[in-house]
Amino acid sequence: MINQNTTFLGYRRENGRVGVRNHVIIMPLDDLSNAACEAVANNIKGTMAIQHPYGRLQFGADLELHFRTLIGAGSNPNVAAVVVIGIEDGWTQKVVEGIAATGKPVTGFGIERHGDHETIMKASKVAKEYVQWASEKQREVCHINELWVSTKCGESDTTSGCGSNPSVGNAFDKLHGLGATLVFGETTEITGGESIVAARCANDEVRAQFMAMFDRYQEVIERHKTSDLSDSQPTKGNIEGGLTTIEEKAMGNIQKIGKKCTVDGVLDKAEAPTHPGLWFMDSSSAAAEMVTLCAASGYVVHFFPTGQGNIIGNPILPVIKLSANPRTVRTMSEHIDFDCSPLLQREMNLDEAGDKLLDVMLATANGRLTSAEALGHREFVMTRLYESA
Repeated sequence: MINQNTTFLGYRRENGRVGVRNHVIIMPLDDLSNAACEAVANNIKGTMAIQHPYGRLQFGADLELHFRTLIGAGSNPNVAAVVVIGIEDGWTQKVVEGIAATGKPVTGFGIERHGDHETIMKASKVAKEYVQWASEKQREVCHINELWVSTKCGESDTTSGCGSNPSVGNAFDKLHGLGATLVFGETTEITGGESIVAARCANDEVRAQFMAMFDRYQEVIERHKTSDLSDSQPTKGNIEGGLTTIEEKAMGNIQKIGKKCTVDGVLDKAEAPTHPGLWFMDSSSAAAEMVTLCAASGYVVHFFPTGQGNIIGNPILPVIKLSANPRTVRTMSEHIDFDCSPLLQREMNLDEAGDKLLDVMLATANGRLTSAEALGHREFVMTRLYESA
């Protein structure tokens, strides 16, 4: 059982934040730079290219979110150093400057007027130096309240709301009491349960911020002239698993914030929290998008309860998957880090399930690879607000 004296071995970064991984990433500013980033990662072992399909002709709030996501991902404490490559220098340097504000090593390269060959050569030289520099970093003892933990569920079924999600909630209750920084979200999947979340808000100001985020989502639905989400919420997998309405799904989703946590703050997409506690982030319910937003917000460990089975991973944020569905644990065992099905079979109580999940979390924080990491799942999907210009 964790307590105020619990520690783990993490990497302390230049800005004081603590990570549990030590990645050197090669980050494309835009889709045109993916190939160059992959070439650098192929040249320099120990680096990791993060591909994505966006970054051209975006504008307004969508462009702001693009920069916030890239800068946040590069600034994540699980990242030791970053090489940024873009088609042109201006936007590339904006990302470099944003990451550099954390104090970590970061260098940017523009392809225009240089071409791929020169860019790849120069970036590879810098990446090689970064990898060797990062390899000297040593883990040090860090306090449990320095850990930032996020959560999102996927492919939920009846066992999710009764087993795996409450296990996360129990763990969150314990972490919250010790001063950790936590986040949940999935705005669509709170539909029908928003009043419950509002009642859990720490004060009227947080409650008003939460409802503003939820109402903003409702306005998007109304703008598209639909009140019927049945083609996407619940998903076909949810329905097969016994969930018949979005309200049922919301009741299960809300189990992840436990019984004691208060909602202490509200974040827009990819925003970083400013103090410890439990935060709500307006975010997609799509697995890879939500986990990417959590990575961009600075979270370093992720709880992912699943019922029917989900294979999501992330290049920056280690994803711990748990399931209370015995069939999923049996047929997709290579993806499951914690089997909490004994909870529903009355072989384990909820407090024990929460403690065992926290044991898995501490092992992950100390360096043990998650199943998604071992299997090479590195899904990095950026959220778009609207179409390109």
